[in-house]
Amino acid sequence: MTRLYDDFLAEATVRLNALAAEANAGALDPAIDLLVDAVDTGGVLQAFGTGHSEAFAMEIAGRAGGLIPTNRIALRDAVLRGDRSADILGSGSKLERDPGIVDELFRISPIGPEDVFLIASNSGVNGSIVGMALKAKETGHKVIAVTSLLHTDAVEPKHPSGLKLRDIADVVIDNKAPYGDATLQLGDGVGVGAISSITAAFIAQLLTIAVAERIAASGTTPPVYISANIPGGDEHNKALEDLYQDRISRTA
Repeated sequence: MTRLYDDFLAEATVRLNALAAEANAGALDPAIDLLVDAVDTGGVLQAFGTGHSEAFAMEIAGRAGGLIPTNRIALRDAVLRGDRSADILGSGSKLERDPGIVDELFRISPIGPEDVFLIASNSGVNGSIVGMALKAKETGHKVIAVTSLLHTDAVEPKHPSGLKLRDIADVVIDNKAPYGDATLQLGDGVGVGAISSITAAFIAQLLTIAVAERIAASGTTPPVYISANIPGGDEHNKALEDLYQDRISRTA
């Protein structure tokens, strides 16, 4: 077992090192530029992901050390804030693949004209993911995609448009995950050691750090959360959240 732990650590390390090297070389700068411009003009960073890629959206929006002008859009919002029955939440991948959910999510989400969308999907082909990117572009928003180029290039589109997330986005960031996400093979076709959540979280933090650093360099204090579990955390966070009032939402 120790060998497999070490093997997985090696698989993760080589990918994180590659992402850091690319970031240092300026590969993330186009995305950072869009995000800084959005925050500077009063916009919000709209994060969306489904399935395990929702972890990327959670890493972007509403966490300690993260930017406050951020909002997470989730499929369950169609039940919590919309008119959909809770029964749809049991449909799993069927809902994830439904492009029709996007219009409702847009209707019930606090989306402003200056907002930028960050959309994560390992495969980059499911209906709700591609539909969200298309809707964002149609309504005048920039789109940053985080996806596995190896995986998305190996699969067919599922959206009626015939497009994939990478085809729509203004900026595409490769999460370095292999086809199928698993990095280790146990034999007989059994793969384990999924990596895309780890690399996507790292990308989310690289973007957050760079945006906050850029804002600080301009002489402005970055609007960043501190942990609600330290003294004064709630008060600090609420004071900054109030600046955005109905522009962001936070749910359990």
